[in-house]
Amino acid sequence: MNASKPITEKISRTVYGLISLSLGLISLTMIVSALYDIWASIHEQTLLTNALLDAVGFIVIGTAVFDVSRFLMEEEVFKVHGEETITKQRTTLIKFLVIIIIAVSLEALVFVFSAAKKDISLLVYPTFLLLTAVMLVIGLGFYQKMTRTEP
Repeated sequence: MNASKPITEKISRTVYGLISLSLGLISLTMIVSALYDIWASIHEQTLLTNALLDAVGFIVIGTAVFDVSRFLMEEEVFKVHGEETITKQRTTLIKFLVIIIIAVSLEALVFVFSAAKKDISLLVYPTFLLLTAVMLVIGLGFYQKMTRTEP
């Protein structure tokens, strides 16, 4: 059983490395695509505001995906922080949730501006997204309170 651990560890690191690299490439493609859309909007003299709002959304999502990619690379491939402990796992989960909360919050704000420009009745959808972000923050706070190690 112990002899198979190094093999499964190498396979695991390889798979996580490939996933991380794929996510990194996808996120960079999203960011480059957003910048290209802005450039095209300027040169074609179309409505720049829409291109900028779309670009913010793509860049926010691309940044969140890139952060997840970096996180996977550090934690699963390079094992930057060493051995897994309960405290380490808790910290990892909190970091991941913070990345998600930031991405959802920023996307909700972009969606608010986009919906407000199109049709005021569309503001209901970004409101639900903002409420989701608030619920994530409340859930994270509750998790931290329930798992705190000090008395």
